Amino acid sequence: MAFLSRVAAGAITLFARFITAVRADWQGIEPVPRQRVYFANHVSHGDFILLWTVLPPRMRRQTRPVAGADYWLKSPVRRFIGRDVFNAVLIDRNRDTRASDPIGQMADALDGGASLIIFPEGTRNETDAPLLSFKSGIYHLAKTRPDVDFVPVWIDNLNRVMPKGEFVPVPLICTVTFGEAMRVGDDETKEAFLTRARDALLSLSAASEGDA
Repeated sequence: MAFLSRVAAGAITLFARFITAVRADWQGIEPVPRQRVYFANHVSHGDFILLWTVLPPRMRRQTRPVAGADYWLKSPVRRFIGRDVFNAVLIDRNRDTRASDPIGQMADALDGGASLIIFPEGTRNETDAPLLSFKSGIYHLAKTRPDVDFVPVWIDNLNRVMPKGEFVPVPLICTVTFGEAMRVGDDETKEAFLTRARDALLSLSAASEGDA
Protein backbone atom coordinates (compact mmCIF):
# COMPACT_ATOMS: atom_id res chain seq x y z
CA MET A 1 0.00 0.00 0.00
CA ALA A 2 2.86 2.38 0.83
CA PHE A 3 4.41 1.82 -2.61
CA LEU A 4 1.08 2.37 -4.34
CA SER A 5 0.58 5.56 -2.35
CA ARG A 6 3.97 6.91 -3.44
CA VAL A 7 3.25 6.06 -7.07
CA ALA A 8 -0.15 7.77 -6.87
CA ALA A 9 1.37 10.84 -5.21
CA GLY A 10 3.95 11.12 -7.97
CA ALA A 11 1.32 10.72 -10.67
CA ILE A 12 -0.95 13.36 -9.10
CA THR A 13 1.97 15.78 -8.78
CA LEU A 14 3.01 15.30 -12.41
CA PHE A 15 -0.57 15.71 -13.63
CA ALA A 16 -1.08 18.90 -11.60
CA ARG A 17 2.13 20.37 -12.99
CA PHE A 18 1.24 19.34 -16.54
CA ILE A 19 -2.24 20.90 -16.46
CA THR A 20 -1.36 24.11 -14.58
CA ALA A 21 2.39 24.64 -15.17
CA VAL A 22 2.17 25.75 -11.54
CA ARG A 23 4.94 27.87 -10.07
CA ALA A 24 5.64 28.82 -6.48
CA ASP A 25 6.33 32.44 -5.57
CA TRP A 26 7.99 32.59 -2.13
CA GLN A 27 7.52 36.27 -1.34
CA GLY A 28 7.61 36.37 2.43
CA ILE A 29 9.39 33.17 3.51
CA GLU A 30 11.91 30.65 2.28
CA PRO A 31 11.02 27.06 1.30
CA VAL A 32 12.74 25.45 4.26
CA PRO A 33 11.54 22.36 6.19
CA ARG A 34 10.10 24.21 9.18
CA GLN A 35 6.78 23.37 10.80
CA ARG A 36 4.05 25.69 9.53
CA VAL A 37 0.34 26.05 9.07
CA TYR A 38 -0.34 27.17 5.50
CA PHE A 39 -3.73 28.91 5.19
CA ALA A 40 -5.09 29.56 1.72
CA ASN A 41 -8.05 30.75 -0.31
CA HIS A 42 -10.45 28.01 -1.36
CA VAL A 43 -12.09 27.83 -4.79
CA SER A 44 -11.62 24.19 -5.81
CA HIS A 45 -11.23 20.68 -4.44
CA GLY A 46 -7.81 20.80 -6.09
CA ASP A 47 -6.52 23.68 -3.96
CA PHE A 48 -4.58 21.65 -1.45
CA ILE A 49 -3.23 19.41 -4.22
CA LEU A 50 -1.73 22.40 -6.01
CA LEU A 51 -0.27 23.87 -2.81
CA TRP A 52 1.11 20.47 -1.80
CA THR A 53 2.57 19.97 -5.29
CA VAL A 54 4.74 23.11 -5.22
CA LEU A 55 6.34 22.29 -1.87
CA PRO A 56 9.85 20.81 -2.07
CA PRO A 57 9.74 17.01 -1.58
CA ARG A 58 11.02 17.06 2.00
CA MET A 59 8.42 19.64 3.00
CA ARG A 60 5.72 17.82 1.05
CA ARG A 61 6.29 14.64 3.02
CA GLN A 62 5.67 16.39 6.35
CA THR A 63 2.66 18.48 5.24
CA ARG A 64 -0.89 17.26 5.80
CA PRO A 65 -3.99 18.92 4.34
CA VAL A 66 -7.01 19.40 6.57
CA ALA A 67 -10.14 18.38 4.68
CA GLY A 68 -13.77 17.41 5.10
CA ALA A 69 -14.30 13.74 5.90
CA ASP A 70 -17.71 13.82 4.20
CA TYR A 71 -16.03 14.47 0.83
CA TRP A 72 -12.85 12.39 1.10
CA LEU A 73 -14.50 9.31 2.60
CA LYS A 74 -17.34 9.28 0.07
CA SER A 75 -15.83 6.61 -2.19
CA PRO A 76 -12.95 4.09 -2.08
CA VAL A 77 -10.89 6.15 -4.55
CA ARG A 78 -11.31 9.38 -2.60
CA ARG A 79 -10.61 7.53 0.65
CA PHE A 80 -7.35 6.17 -0.78
CA ILE A 81 -6.27 9.59 -2.05
CA GLY A 82 -7.24 11.44 1.12
CA ARG A 83 -5.96 8.97 3.70
CA ASP A 84 -3.15 7.05 2.03
CA VAL A 85 -1.73 9.46 -0.55
CA PHE A 86 -2.04 12.80 1.27
CA ASN A 87 -2.37 11.58 4.86
CA ALA A 88 -5.05 14.23 5.32
CA VAL A 89 -6.43 15.24 8.68
CA LEU A 90 -10.06 14.42 7.99
CA ILE A 91 -12.57 16.55 9.87
CA ASP A 92 -16.23 15.70 10.44
CA ARG A 93 -17.92 18.99 9.57
CA ASN A 94 -21.24 17.92 11.06
CA ARG A 95 -21.35 19.16 14.65
CA ASP A 96 -24.10 16.65 15.50
CA THR A 97 -22.16 13.56 14.44
CA ARG A 98 -18.52 14.41 15.07
CA ALA A 99 -16.72 12.37 17.70
CA SER A 100 -13.51 14.43 17.76
CA ASP A 101 -12.81 18.11 18.23
CA PRO A 102 -11.37 19.48 14.95
CA ILE A 103 -8.98 21.84 16.77
CA GLY A 104 -7.75 18.92 18.84
CA GLN A 105 -7.22 16.83 15.70
CA MET A 106 -5.15 19.58 14.10
CA ALA A 107 -3.20 20.24 17.30
CA ASP A 108 -2.41 16.53 17.58
CA ALA A 109 -1.11 16.53 14.00
CA LEU A 110 1.13 19.52 14.81
CA ASP A 111 2.35 17.79 17.97
CA GLY A 112 3.26 14.83 15.78
CA GLY A 113 5.61 17.07 13.76
CA ALA A 114 3.39 17.71 10.75
CA SER A 115 2.78 20.96 8.95
CA LEU A 116 -0.81 21.64 7.90
CA ILE A 117 -2.75 23.11 4.97
CA ILE A 118 -6.02 24.72 6.04
CA PHE A 119 -8.75 26.79 4.39
CA PRO A 120 -10.13 29.32 6.89
CA GLU A 121 -13.15 30.18 4.72
CA GLY A 122 -14.46 26.73 5.67
CA THR A 123 -15.99 26.01 2.28
CA ARG A 124 -15.29 26.71 -1.38
CA ASN A 125 -15.83 30.29 -2.46
CA GLU A 126 -18.28 30.22 -5.38
CA THR A 127 -19.04 33.94 -5.24
CA ASP A 128 -17.49 36.90 -7.06
CA ALA A 129 -15.88 38.12 -3.83
CA PRO A 130 -12.15 37.38 -3.48
CA LEU A 131 -12.66 35.79 -0.05
CA LEU A 132 -15.47 34.66 2.18
CA SER A 133 -15.49 35.52 5.87
CA PHE A 134 -13.05 33.46 7.91
CA LYS A 135 -14.29 30.87 10.38
CA SER A 136 -12.90 31.07 13.90
CA GLY A 137 -11.02 27.75 13.72
CA ILE A 138 -7.78 29.30 12.50
CA TYR A 139 -7.76 31.63 15.51
CA HIS A 140 -8.41 28.85 18.01
CA LEU A 141 -5.69 26.72 16.45
CA ALA A 142 -3.24 29.64 16.58
CA LYS A 143 -4.07 30.22 20.25
CA THR A 144 -3.66 26.51 20.98
CA ARG A 145 -0.22 26.40 19.34
CA PRO A 146 1.07 30.02 19.52
CA ASP A 147 4.66 29.10 18.63
CA VAL A 148 3.73 27.75 15.18
CA ASP A 149 4.07 30.01 12.13
CA PHE A 150 0.90 30.63 10.11
CA VAL A 151 1.71 31.32 6.45
CA PRO A 152 -0.78 32.98 4.06
CA VAL A 153 -0.93 31.37 0.61
CA TRP A 154 -2.79 32.72 -2.40
CA ILE A 155 -3.71 30.19 -5.10
CA ASP A 156 -4.34 31.97 -8.39
CA ASN A 157 -6.27 30.77 -11.46
CA LEU A 158 -7.25 27.28 -10.28
CA ASN A 159 -10.97 28.12 -10.43
CA ARG A 160 -10.51 28.72 -14.16
CA VAL A 161 -8.67 25.42 -14.65
CA MET A 162 -11.61 23.45 -13.27
CA PRO A 163 -14.78 25.60 -13.41
CA LYS A 164 -17.78 24.46 -11.39
CA GLY A 165 -19.71 21.71 -13.16
CA GLU A 166 -16.85 20.83 -15.53
CA PHE A 167 -15.05 17.48 -15.48
CA VAL A 168 -12.26 18.16 -17.97
CA PRO A 169 -9.57 20.60 -16.73
CA VAL A 170 -8.60 23.56 -18.89
CA PRO A 171 -4.80 23.97 -19.11
CA LEU A 172 -3.84 27.34 -17.60
CA ILE A 173 -0.82 28.63 -15.72
CA CYS A 174 -1.39 28.81 -11.97
CA THR A 175 0.65 30.53 -9.28
CA VAL A 176 0.89 29.69 -5.59
CA THR A 177 2.17 32.73 -3.67
CA PHE A 178 3.51 32.37 -0.12
CA GLY A 179 3.46 35.41 2.14
CA GLU A 180 5.15 36.40 5.36
CA ALA A 181 4.55 34.14 8.37
CA MET A 182 2.45 35.43 11.24
CA ARG A 183 1.62 34.35 14.79
CA VAL A 184 -1.22 35.26 17.10
CA GLY A 185 -0.43 37.97 19.64
CA ASP A 186 -0.67 37.23 23.36
CA ASP A 187 -3.62 39.57 23.82
CA GLU A 188 -4.90 39.61 20.25
CA THR A 189 -8.65 39.21 19.92
CA LYS A 190 -10.30 36.76 17.58
CA GLU A 191 -11.67 39.56 15.41
CA ALA A 192 -8.27 41.27 15.14
CA PHE A 193 -6.46 38.07 14.22
CA LEU A 194 -9.04 37.00 11.64
CA THR A 195 -8.91 40.46 10.06
CA ARG A 196 -5.12 40.40 9.98
CA ALA A 197 -5.04 36.91 8.46
CA ARG A 198 -7.66 37.78 5.85
CA ASP A 199 -5.86 41.01 4.94
CA ALA A 200 -2.62 39.04 4.49
CA LEU A 201 -4.33 36.85 1.90
CA LEU A 202 -5.96 39.77 0.14
CA SER A 203 -2.61 41.54 -0.16
CA LEU A 204 -1.16 38.46 -1.85
CA SER A 205 -4.15 38.42 -4.20
CA ALA A 206 -3.52 42.06 -5.14
CA ALA A 207 0.18 41.38 -5.70
CA SER A 208 -0.66 38.36 -7.86
CA GLU A 209 -2.98 40.44 -10.05
CA GLY A 210 -0.31 43.09 -10.37
CA ASP A 211 2.19 40.53 -11.64
CA ALA A 212 -0.25 39.11 -14.19
